[in-house]
Amino acid sequence: MLSRTSLLAALALLTTLLPAGSASAAVQDVPDGATVRIVGHGYGHGHGLSQYGAQNAATKGVGYRKILRYYYPGTRPGKAGGPVRVLISADTSRDVVVAARRGLVVRSVGGRPTRLDAVRPRATRWRIVPVAGGRRSAVDFKMRSSWRRLKTLKGDAEFVAGGRPIRLFMGGGSRSYRGALRSAAPGQGLDRDTVNVVSLDAYLKGVVPREVPSYWHPQALRAQAVAARTYAAYERKHSTRRHYQLCDTDRCQVYGGATDEQQATSKAIDATRGQVLTHGGGPIFSQFSASSGGWTARGAFSYLPAKPDQYDDFRGNDYHDWTVSTTDAKIEQTWPAVGDLASIDATDRDGNGEWGGRVGTVVLRGSGGTVTVSGDDFRYLLGLYSTWFTVRVS
Repeated sequence: MLSRTSLLAALALLTTLLPAGSASAAVQDVPDGATVRIVGHGYGHGHGLSQYGAQNAATKGVGYRKILRYYYPGTRPGKAGGPVRVLISADTSRDVVVAARRGLVVRSVGGRPTRLDAVRPRATRWRIVPVAGGRRSAVDFKMRSSWRRLKTLKGDAEFVAGGRPIRLFMGGGSRSYRGALRSAAPGQGLDRDTVNVVSLDAYLKGVVPREVPSYWHPQALRAQAVAARTYAAYERKHSTRRHYQLCDTDRCQVYGGATDEQQATSKAIDATRGQVLTHGGGPIFSQFSASSGGWTARGAFSYLPAKPDQYDDFRGNDYHDWTVSTTDAKIEQTWPAVGDLASIDATDRDGNGEWGGRVGTVVLRGSGGTVTVSGDDFRYLLGLYSTWFTVRVS
């Protein structure tokens, strides 16, 4: 019979022989000067559609409707249209400055338009500026190097060009947008935001090519178009913001306006015009990410289940498996309260897939004490692709 000392020694030896990332090897000791390799699967939160998975399925002959049923089970087809209001986050000034063009008009929101190329044909730029404490909007035009005032309008105002793109100047550059470019007040006072009021499908033409490569299989592009349209319809329905419904960053969907339109993605949007996914009579919260890593993550609704993903693992998906290397010094610098880092414990996993699935909590122990970090914060601050990872120390 082994003594207690011999038993502890045997258990310690067994732990060193277990594969890194196994349940018994979850706590990783970190000596000074160590290289910390973080090995993981997937890119993003893993809810709903895997964009790389959709691409692989499409190349195998799976149509976009079947792809969508696979990633959003229990949903039904529906229709959505109408306009959306999108915050243009890069335009941080109070004014809205656009290039002069044929057919450009300005109007109070809901008011009568003034055709600007008819009243000042030699103007090069136009702008809307809040005045009178924000209760009115001034319309100015630029001739050579100076601005001059044309008129003032009551309340918020906007530029429209009959569906043709309008070039917006912002942050040292410019970008073109369809629909209306509105100077919108978020509240009282002189603050204004630039908001693009545009049809749902015209909006998608500036979204889909930012979300997936335009050279991908047409069926994958159609699946992305329906997912993106559904997401926008859901956000529009549930928005609590007064002057806009969607943003143009990855906090909503990345949107680049008419500048980013591509023929192949626009064709996919036209081919699926108005199509959305519904559940319980309304558009679903159709989350998607670049790669599920081989197992989708459970979301807030029944149509976002956790399940193995048969399409995500293929040679063209560089994010199915990944490795990010860092050092104990980098981790100590990121979380200085830990002091001299002694160990890392990735825990509170969701139970799905290799290593026990996605990480909910990372516990860092060191000379300064214990620091507990969410899996999401650990991911973002160390530049990882997802929270599905294990830690290997050398």
